[in-house]
Amino acid sequence: MLVPISSHRGVSAVKRALITGASRGIGAATARELAARGWQVVINYCRSKEKAEALARETGGTAICADVSDEAQVKAMFAEAGEVDALVCCAGTAHFGLLSDMSADEWRRIFAVNTDGVFYCCREAIPHMVRQKSGSIVIVSSMWGQTGGSCEAAYSASKGAVIALTKALAKELGPSNVRVNCIAPGVIDTDMNAHLSASDMAALRDETPLGRIGLPEETAKAAAFLVSEEAGFITGQVLGVNGGLVI
Repeated sequence: MLVPISSHRGVSAVKRALITGASRGIGAATARELAARGWQVVINYCRSKEKAEALARETGGTAICADVSDEAQVKAMFAEAGEVDALVCCAGTAHFGLLSDMSADEWRRIFAVNTDGVFYCCREAIPHMVRQKSGSIVIVSSMWGQTGGSCEAAYSASKGAVIALTKALAKELGPSNVRVNCIAPGVIDTDMNAHLSASDMAALRDETPLGRIGLPEETAKAAAFLVSEEAGFITGQVLGVNGGLVI
């Protein structure tokens, strides 16, 4: 159980961030980056318990198991985590194939994790942020949410939805000094791209103006910037971390 943060006049309290999908990939890199910058991190995971707990030991954070697509589990996660100053939504799942071959259950699962999960987590994080008149939410979308990806229609749609959510929520929470931003990564070296062949990855690398595949740490640095005071006048924006693949 995490110890609630308290603050007193003249004393800076350690800020707490909850990162979903933080046992690997962009989420794990974000937990490491924020911990290195002095944040107390809450590492959400669904199945990768050993990786999450190892990361918690490494960062001095806490690992909490919850399937973000399950409303009750999200509520329980926030009850255990306590109040958070930043929420970074990294949890996601993908599906590759023709839309005409996709089942209704597969469609619903994509939206349950990628879109509903963001909604559930934001809804739990917002009340405290509004009360304290500060806070930051970063939602990890995808370049396919901006452009659409062939054979990834459901994934693209779910990621496009959270881009729209980012913009609407930024307007809704702006008067409370709560910022909401989105990151749209390009091709990043994570497990989510494991289904791509070496030739596919080479083609995507060649299409990228910077001529390489991105690293999870590069997306993590963008997330850390957006939750920081350095980004205090930035809200409702979609930051592309894509090497120039989408301009």
